[in-house]
Amino acid sequence: MGKTSVLLVGFLFSFLVATVQAGDKYKKYNDPSLPINKRIRDLMRRMSLDEKIGQMVQIDRKVATPEVMRDYKIGSILSGGGSVPHLQATPQEWLNMVNGFQNGSLSTRLGIPMIYGIDAVHGHNNVYKATIFPHNIGLGATRDPELVKRIGSATAREVRATGINYVFAPCIAVCRDPRWGRCFESYSEDPDIVKEMTEIINGLQGEIPKDSRKGVPYVGGKDKVVACAKHFVGDGGTTRGINENNTVIDKHGLLSIHMPGYNAAIIKGVGTVMVSYSSWNGVKMHANHDLVTNFLKGALRFRGFVISDWQAIDRMTYPVHANYTYSVLTGVQAGLDMIMVPYNYTEFIDTLTGLVKNKFIPMSRIDDAVRRILRVKFQLGLFENPLSDESFIDQLGHQAHRDLAREAVRKSLVLLKNGENADEPMLPLPKKSSRILVAGSHADDLGNQCGGWTINWQGGSGNNLTSGTTILKGIAEAVDPSTEIVYEENPEFDYVKSNNFSYGIVVVGELPYAETNGDNLNLTIPLQGQYTLYNVCANIKCVVVLISGRPLVIMPHLEQVDALVAAWLPGTEGQGVADVLFGDYGFSGKLPRTWFKTAEQLPMNVGDLTYDPLYPFGYGLTTQPLNATISTLSIREKGAVQSSEMLKDLLRKNQQNSESEIDTGVDCRFSFRNCSLKIGQPKIIVEGDDLGVNKIKEAQEPWDWD
Repeated sequence: MGKTSVLLVGFLFSFLVATVQAGDKYKKYNDPSLPINKRIRDLMRRMSLDEKIGQMVQIDRKVATPEVMRDYKIGSILSGGGSVPHLQATPQEWLNMVNGFQNGSLSTRLGIPMIYGIDAVHGHNNVYKATIFPHNIGLGATRDPELVKRIGSATAREVRATGINYVFAPCIAVCRDPRWGRCFESYSEDPDIVKEMTEIINGLQGEIPKDSRKGVPYVGGKDKVVACAKHFVGDGGTTRGINENNTVIDKHGLLSIHMPGYNAAIIKGVGTVMVSYSSWNGVKMHANHDLVTNFLKGALRFRGFVISDWQAIDRMTYPVHANYTYSVLTGVQAGLDMIMVPYNYTEFIDTLTGLVKNKFIPMSRIDDAVRRILRVKFQLGLFENPLSDESFIDQLGHQAHRDLAREAVRKSLVLLKNGENADEPMLPLPKKSSRILVAGSHADDLGNQCGGWTINWQGGSGNNLTSGTTILKGIAEAVDPSTEIVYEENPEFDYVKSNNFSYGIVVVGELPYAETNGDNLNLTIPLQGQYTLYNVCANIKCVVVLISGRPLVIMPHLEQVDALVAAWLPGTEGQGVADVLFGDYGFSGKLPRTWFKTAEQLPMNVGDLTYDPLYPFGYGLTTQPLNATISTLSIREKGAVQSSEMLKDLLRKNQQNSESEIDTGVDCRFSFRNCSLKIGQPKIIVEGDDLGVNKIKEAQEPWDWD
């Protein structure tokens, strides 16, 4: 009996050890078949205080190493503006860097992957050879949320090409004063337009399923990224447009002007919200518990995580970092979940740990922050696929994305003046002329036309920052081969007068800037640009293309100018400007913000009791394409065309070539799918569905009417 008992006890012990070992190998939080909330609960019950606090820390890549990620259990890394592996780094080098950091995170006790963030505010703008789209002010001029959604999708793929999965975009500020240095990051002064443009979130993250709970973050696949609505809230309403300053407005004004975009973003499942440096009625937003916790997390039911801005808790006091313990305590208690430190992470970790251990910050607040961070990571699929997918490498600067950016440029251009009257328009310009003059500091400068947040935080001038097409090059490609183009950046008065030019194109504007460096109380065109404008336009017929992140003082120059185009900050695809100047496409953009007469009128916004603009909000002249064909016709509204007769009527209205006639035969044999008809010589294919037309294009194959 004794020997049998010993054997039985040994067997039971071995069975228990095996069971425990099997249990250790199976961790609920690593099981993708389980609901996310169960996975979060399982993981959090295993986490120590230092592991939880580590998840709340975001550091810059400059101080990150795999060892730092492992030893401090860091939850996130970012690349600040211009923080790159090295100049002109390739997508593979970016990806290798990100994976190296991630391996450090995966080597921790619980193997919680980090999330990597970057400012991708007009394309993947930190990365060499990425597609740079127009800045938000230009996209607001398009009035085209579907276009912005496609830009979001393209940006997400280019970000994924470098192994990154989180972007600090979109900026949904409502800029109420163009003197603000971040006004180009705002879609409009009108909250309704800003709200519409949150459609970019559906492009970045994917379209949220209809049955989703409001406020729960959503990311729809490996080709998507986590988005960030910023900067909560009122950053565009500061006094005199001073960056990071105080927004003085009552609660009704705050909610009706600056808040609608956030509600729309949360409905779309945005993963994160970044808090603003600015204050509301004297209270720093990073310290505002009522708005961050009670309103954003409570009333709006936001379930993603709230992130601070760069070193923002340091800036809660003056002098900066004067009382760091107070700043950490106040910021975390206000509702900040992830803190963008980005360098002094050990000081932050030690300070927060002390505040928790000494019961100044309750454990429930830490758990709330970590739960939100993990929810986003699980939704992103980081636990299943922590390492970067190399299959997206070829998406960086992909031609389809550049074509999309070129389309966005075309649609963003706002025509403010076109000749002295409607009977004698200056635009579109003739492609065939003897000699044309192209002048100005922005005509042949890729950096100037891209603006701030391009490769570097502040951007920069010149053609060596990244790859793309300048406006001058676009003009050269657009005109007839027999047309002579003369480029002089700053031509003298007598030179212009004596050289018998057919007409001139002057491209001038602001030099690149970002944030506080762009704050400007005067808003005048730089002096050399004014000289160039006068020297050209006083002597020959001229069109002025203004490159700027906001309206500038233009009224003193209007008499000399025959045509005036607001091109905003168009990005790398300068051909889009030439496409419209020379009539391949018509002007269609509308002002996203009021164009003032003098800076003394500011702030001035549509709806103000005193409203006396040079050009009102929504203004924009239109032109028709030269020799328009249906290949240039775009129908965006579903249901716009639902029969062949409606289609023919629409084509007649849009057809500008009087010599072409619409064939009476329309072939729509497949429930209005793939309809075809004949206009003059080309075969026209209509792409759509039973609800209407999406796109009309010219067929490539020969016409075969049957």
